[in-house]
Amino acid sequence: MLEYDFMRMAFAASGCVAVLAGPVGWFLALRGQSFAGHALSHIGFAGAVGAALLGWPPLAGLLVVAVASGAGMGALGGRATGRDVAIGMILSLAMGCGALFLHLLTHSAMTATALLFGNVLGVTHGTLASLAVITAFSLAMLAFLSRPLLFASLQPELAEARGVRMTLLSVLFLMLVGVATAGCAQVTGVLLVFTLMVGPGATILRVGLSPALALPAAAVLALAEAWGGLALSWWSNAPASFWIAVLSVVCFLVSGIPAQSLRFRREGDAGSC
Repeated sequence: MLEYDFMRMAFAASGCVAVLAGPVGWFLALRGQSFAGHALSHIGFAGAVGAALLGWPPLAGLLVVAVASGAGMGALGGRATGRDVAIGMILSLAMGCGALFLHLLTHSAMTATALLFGNVLGVTHGTLASLAVITAFSLAMLAFLSRPLLFASLQPELAEARGVRMTLLSVLFLMLVGVATAGCAQVTGVLLVFTLMVGPGATILRVGLSPALALPAAAVLALAEAWGGLALSWWSNAPASFWIAVLSVVCFLVSGIPAQSLRFRREGDAGSC
């Protein structure tokens, strides 16, 4: 399958996205912000369709709207009260705008389908170059934020007492999530961003590795799921996004087996006593 240029492009594009999505998803799961990450993809959809309606690159519209929305969500800070409701209302408005733009976008139904379900086999050289630049910049930003972000995620009260600017940190991180979301949408589509963005990170978090091991492990797992989905798509003629979603769910379920076995063993020991 690697004899074909479009497959090599697909593997390169999904690789760029995966190595960013895995670590970002691990922090999302750690901070309990999975819903915000899921919402950003759907909010960005309105920006992508709006950009296509104006004749602009959909990736640019998705990126701009997702990053701006991430900044807005981050500005809500750590206040749980009303945060999910506010995100849900913004999400509803964005999806309504997306439906309107789809109604007006009569000249390119394929563009809408690719945005919803992904079209990694149609990645162009220009898109691949954009994804590579986005990934490199975002990984550098994540490396810069990782220590204060980990501190604020595990011990928020102590971090705030030590002078960590929690709101600014949340804004920067969710802007980074918006960037990663735009990349993932090129592979899985906006409807399945959750599978590649949060799935691998949540799986590694469930395993319980230390942060030094968890971040690269999340990147490797996301890469394995993305490339595995492409390979299975080639052999089965089913969409790559379907196989990526299947692999993500299977890995997450398998990661919980050791913990369940340990819990059953402890319950059995307690019952025997």
